[in-house]
Amino acid sequence: MITLVYIELQKIFRKWRTYIGFIAIGILIPLAQWALYAGGMEGYQGMITRRLGESFVSGGSILNGYLLAFITLQGLYIHFPFLIVLVGGDLFSSEATAGTYRLLITRPISRFQIVTAKFIAGLVYTAALLLWLFLLSFVLSIILFGDGALMVFIEKIYVFGADDVLWRFISAYGFAYLSLTMVCTLAFTFSSLVENAIGPIITTLAIIIVFTILSFLPFEVLNSFRPYFFTTYLDEWRLFFTDPVDFSAIIKSAIVIISHIVGLYLITLFLFIKKDILT
Repeated sequence: MITLVYIELQKIFRKWRTYIGFIAIGILIPLAQWALYAGGMEGYQGMITRRLGESFVSGGSILNGYLLAFITLQGLYIHFPFLIVLVGGDLFSSEATAGTYRLLITRPISRFQIVTAKFIAGLVYTAALLLWLFLLSFVLSIILFGDGALMVFIEKIYVFGADDVLWRFISAYGFAYLSLTMVCTLAFTFSSLVENAIGPIITTLAIIIVFTILSFLPFEVLNSFRPYFFTTYLDEWRLFFTDPVDFSAIIKSAIVIISHIVGLYLITLFLFIKKDILT
């Protein structure tokens, strides 16, 4: 299995589209950091202090590496799924496009191994892209702007001491990885159904957009369905920046996302095992 995963990773990283996400993050993160440092932080600080009104006196700037990392994660996480589906939607469809399905399946490996190897390779790519985001948005921000207390606004204002921030970021990125794995798995499933990567990419993004809209529409008839929408839980990493942290809600969200991931993997496995490559 290790050899199969290694081969699949070679296939992934030999394609130029794989590096679109790394290049985009490598350009956007430094630009965002520069923009926030050059003047964008006044608006953020002003918004927080206005909400606090006269009950709070701010002495100095709240700008530091932690705050930049938090704002960057909030902004880019919205667009991050697109970078994931570029590769997830190509895991199977590239084989169909290249006409290598028959060659692949006639090798002395089972279809279960093929599906699992591609799935793991997708998870590794997702982890690599998120690690790249972490290094630029968190580590680089700390190096350039230093650390300090973190002031965030999530329904209400929270202030965390410098010694109470690192574990929150690590936990948030861990949950973000779980969410992005869900996105990758969805694209992975659609990729097994078609022969062109464009279809899985567009379909996955469309589903994310539609379910996200449904998650926020103020209609009571949707209330009973929202707990089953995976998009409802994609940004639950923000719960780690509340106090006290609602770990029960985080665990519930994680269970829902993992259930979707396992379910989609099993569906993909079933479809691929039953797939007729002779037609």
